[in-house]
Amino acid sequence: MSLIDTVTSRFEKNFGSAPEVVASAPGRVEFIGNHTDYNQGPVMGAAIDKGVVVALKRCDEAVFKFSSSTFPIAEVSDPSAPQEGSASWVNYPLGIYNVLIKRGLEPKGGFCLSVESDVPSGAGLSSSAALELATATALGEAYGIELSKKELAMVGREAENDFVGVPCGILDQGVSAHGEEGKLVHIDCRNLEFSTAELGKDLSIWIFNTHQKHSLVDSMYATRNKECFAAVEQLNAAGLDAQYLADVSPEEFEAKRDALEENARKRAEHVIYEIDRVKKVQAALEERDVEAVGRLLFESHDSSRDLFENSVPELDYLVKILRSMPGVLGARLSGGGFGGAAMALAGETFTMDYAVAVASAYRGEFGAEPEIIECRIADGARLELPVSA
Repeated sequence: MSLIDTVTSRFEKNFGSAPEVVASAPGRVEFIGNHTDYNQGPVMGAAIDKGVVVALKRCDEAVFKFSSSTFPIAEVSDPSAPQEGSASWVNYPLGIYNVLIKRGLEPKGGFCLSVESDVPSGAGLSSSAALELATATALGEAYGIELSKKELAMVGREAENDFVGVPCGILDQGVSAHGEEGKLVHIDCRNLEFSTAELGKDLSIWIFNTHQKHSLVDSMYATRNKECFAAVEQLNAAGLDAQYLADVSPEEFEAKRDALEENARKRAEHVIYEIDRVKKVQAALEERDVEAVGRLLFESHDSSRDLFENSVPELDYLVKILRSMPGVLGARLSGGGFGGAAMALAGETFTMDYAVAVASAYRGEFGAEPEIIECRIADGARLELPVSA
């Protein structure tokens, strides 16, 4: 049974009628651009063929009801108030509703909403952004509000920042909104400009989720952020005029690198050259040179490991094994690092048998197998069932 059939059936069972609208949005993979976003550089991601589907129907009564396969039915009378405890997951759709009110949605009555997802949890594939954008697509249709892809992304980020309370960037929502089959999404984080680049429909992205997470991940992430801005201050003290590391070219960095303290120098070197790698990936895709793209993915991981120091032995081992496997073009850690998942870009000759061999080698080294997730690059948020159907 498809997710659409499942969510429709759940909606009818829980709310006693068929939904008026069904919408979906994909999860995403960070392809390249590690820690470039808050440094105002570019990043590239891929929407994947695993996502979230929501079914929705408006009602006259000002009551908001939510159901999912994971949590009990939640009923909310005041949609402006964030929920706590087991009902806190509904803050994602509630946040969207509140943001859309500011964009012209007339809050008459309420609605019922059911959710289904096949995004694996804990793999850094951003099921939260998928839920936000699927909800925004459904509410936009149900309440007659037209939203462009960029507006969808902005609505999702605003809901997560201001209502859910997570200070995320635009990567997750931007990729989920702008995804296209076989294409990567490029985001200029400073100007919030979105574009796509053809990767090819015959390639797959494989995720190897270690389920390992450094106990100090939040504080280490914050430390890296501070070190990046400290590098900007030190570069400016040496004669540059930069607001963010994205303002510094590799040539300018090399001329001033000796003026930086060691940690600031290493973080800056990673970010500045990672931004350059994103640009090189774009150029390689224009030339249809996927082998060059793969080499840049490996370079990205090496830089994360040696300069940004946000990798862990488990991820390093996975990338090392993947580097030797037939059909693997490139691999790197994906996401914030300090644990989590490694990503591989592979052709059709890399099969599940090879993926299992990678997992088996990992088990021999660390005692537990990583979760294997094969993904295809898919379309972004979309309406599945219109109100008039």
